[in-house]
Amino acid sequence: MAEIVKPAKEKAALVVFSGELDKALAAFNIATTAAAMGMDVTMFFTFWGLNIIKKNEGQLQSSGWMEKMLNWMNRGGSKRLPMSKFHMFGLGTGMMKALMRKRRMPSLDEMIQTAHKLGVHMIACNTSLGLMNLTEEALIPEVEGVAGAATFVGIAQESKISLFI
Repeated sequence: MAEIVKPAKEKAALVVFSGELDKALAAFNIATTAAAMGMDVTMFFTFWGLNIIKKNEGQLQSSGWMEKMLNWMNRGGSKRLPMSKFHMFGLGTGMMKALMRKRRMPSLDEMIQTAHKLGVHMIACNTSLGLMNLTEEALIPEVEGVAGAATFVGIAQESKISLFI
């Protein structure tokens, strides 16, 4: 009898470089849509994009005054992300979140949970983690692991869609 071979899933690869709320929402909107359409989706969080996947609670452990200052100024966490435009010392961000609730749109935390349930692979860049003196313990549990740029490039080579957000 002939063996039934399923075609490989199409893939989507997203580099999430920005740590701003509106760009994070766009990245997760695209990722969850692609996953819901049956694609194998990988999100690679690097540099400021790591702020999206940092835990909201707890202290970040830093050694050295530069790392402590960077982590103090750049606390991160899904609840602390600024807007890319019209942030206005947090007023614009608060207005955006209020409008999202009014329109019954999911919050960023809900989108992260949805992505995780849909099997979206969330990977942190090990080079960026090292530069910012962060460990995996500083990241939310939905993050699958840590990898380098070469791993992401390999995934992107096989992907039908590759985006930089």
